[in-house]
Amino acid sequence: MTQSAIVLFSGGQDSTTCLAWALSRYDHVETIGFGYGQRHAIEMDCRGAVRSGIAGIDPRWEARLGRDHVIDLAVLGQVSTSALTADLPLSKRPDGLPSTFVPGRNLVFLTFAAIVAHQRGLKHVVTGVCETDFSGYPDCRDDTVKALQVAINLGMEARLVLQTPLMWIDKAATWRLAEKLGGRSFVELILDKTHTCYLGDRSVRHDWGFGCGKCDACGLRREGWRRYMGEAVDLQSG
Repeated sequence: MTQSAIVLFSGGQDSTTCLAWALSRYDHVETIGFGYGQRHAIEMDCRGAVRSGIAGIDPRWEARLGRDHVIDLAVLGQVSTSALTADLPLSKRPDGLPSTFVPGRNLVFLTFAAIVAHQRGLKHVVTGVCETDFSGYPDCRDDTVKALQVAINLGMEARLVLQTPLMWIDKAATWRLAEKLGGRSFVELILDKTHTCYLGDRSVRHDWGFGCGKCDACGLRREGWRRYMGEAVDLQSG
């Protein structure tokens, strides 16, 4: 029986690594992305180049890479105001959560991805959420994903599996995973083609990729890259 999956694919570092992870495991892999009025909508423009690039990394990946789905969820940005959907400062909210937290975003994303997966006969739903190096979003937690998997399967009479390959690893380990999956050429693809910056800034190419260098997303990516490269230097010197 063919093993298949759909990957929540934003065009960022984490979802691109998850796409490679899925392509290394499943016979058929589709992708899904969401436009929800995000300030960094440029990430949606990056998805095509990343998909094309990843297909060129490994002939097996190219053969397994299937259809891409883009879902218009503009209503989410209308009802769930945050610094990612409105011109608000990147700071902490009174409740301690980051202002970039979009209430319900991952709940909605995973539910829609599960609907598409169920309709198309895809068994696994892969997402890059993580609670090791993350911005403090409650909908990225393992408990949240497990609870949602139960609700989705009960509500749709399905047996879908929500996969979170990055859940327990930090950003440095995510870089290492990318190298393990696709070698240095895949790491270079992530550096040059993916987008993570919350402000949608692609005017400056840092050693860790494009971004404003100031937002939380850039900070996590930069720090992970620094630790990853430091470990590589230690291994070479050792």
